[in-house]
Amino acid sequence: MLDLYLFQLLNGLGLGMIYFLIAVGLTIIFGLLNFVNFAHGAFFLLGAYLCYTAVAITGNFWLALLIAPLVVAALAWAVERLLIKRIYHLPHTFQILVTLGIALIIQEASVLIWGPVGKNIAVPPELRGVLILGEFIYPYYRLFLIGFAALIGVGLWLLLERTRFGALVRAGSESTETVSLLGTNIFRLFSLTFALGVGLAGVAGVLFAPLRGAQPFVGPEILGIAFVVVVIGGMGSFGGALVGGLLVGVVQSMMTSLWPQGASLMIYGAMAAVILVRPYGLFGRA
Repeated sequence: MLDLYLFQLLNGLGLGMIYFLIAVGLTIIFGLLNFVNFAHGAFFLLGAYLCYTAVAITGNFWLALLIAPLVVAALAWAVERLLIKRIYHLPHTFQILVTLGIALIIQEASVLIWGPVGKNIAVPPELRGVLILGEFIYPYYRLFLIGFAALIGVGLWLLLERTRFGALVRAGSESTETVSLLGTNIFRLFSLTFALGVGLAGVAGVLFAPLRGAQPFVGPEILGIAFVVVVIGGMGSFGGALVGGLLVGVVQSMMTSLWPQGASLMIYGAMAAVILVRPYGLFGRA
């Protein structure tokens, strides 16, 4: 029984790191652009499908892990330049409607291109074994997922905290007008930040694909979980996205052993509990 709980705890950490990658992109975009991106889940599923295509063509998961997020980020950059930048000044209602439209276009295009049935992506050969410690057995790929997502998190933190780009993003989240007056092309910064945030969702989609496959209707579910993570952690907070993602992942995973029917329900229960104590999230600001 103890081995089962340890197994589910590690599964929860892996899921939590996936949720962190999705949510941190969402929170970076909102923090700088004050923009609510309801197409974020659709870009996640696009990352998974591009991973499937890249693996089918090249037979190399590692190449897919590089190519798919870059393609997702490039597509996000193009969408931002052509459409999103035109609605920054509009109320959130219009932003929600436009990004929901983008999400539906991506979802239906995925069905047309790859079909309505999900696609399976094999775990790379190097990670198909299991770790055996006494009676405890755990897949190598899930351990890789935790470690790789953690490395991305560290790299992202360094980017935001130790580079000029990160300084501009942080300053822009406080006052975009001031950053613009200091000579920065604020619209280019917006485009790069949007592409970075969406690209992280693409990375999450690729990492998630060998676990659950590429599914055409997973976008709304992932988007809902991402918003739960952001609400728990606090809108615009990097640390909040990490803690919120891990909390949601562990709660969801542990509940599959204790109460499978209520696993999804409990993550919303955790969100409600946090809101009652901290209305702006664990690390959020009023």
